[in-house]
Amino acid sequence: MDAVAAPFGVSLAPGFVSLAALPPGTRGNVVGVGSNGALSALERRLLEFGFVSGEQVEILAEARPGRDPFVVRIGQTTLALRRDEARSVWVELAHAGSGLHP
Repeated sequence: MDAVAAPFGVSLAPGFVSLAALPPGTRGNVVGVGSNGALSALERRLLEFGFVSGEQVEILAEARPGRDPFVVRIGQTTLALRRDEARSVWVELAHAGSGLHP
């Protein structure tokens, strides 16, 4: 699946992208997890980690070379994810004046 394509059967507004596509320093809010219907075991685990709608997320760092894994802060939790694992997390990007905390 393309990192910026909407999950099957879901209509996303422009500005919603997969967490896997984001570079370090990017901030936003989670808008959802999953790609179609029933959640996979991995998608349920991501929800347990805190990737729930409305939660703030920030990409802190990524490994070189290859960008994998990368370090993510979700709420007050910091963890490392593989880009493949993050592909089904959908994020609305933060914009100037969006009210997201620095």
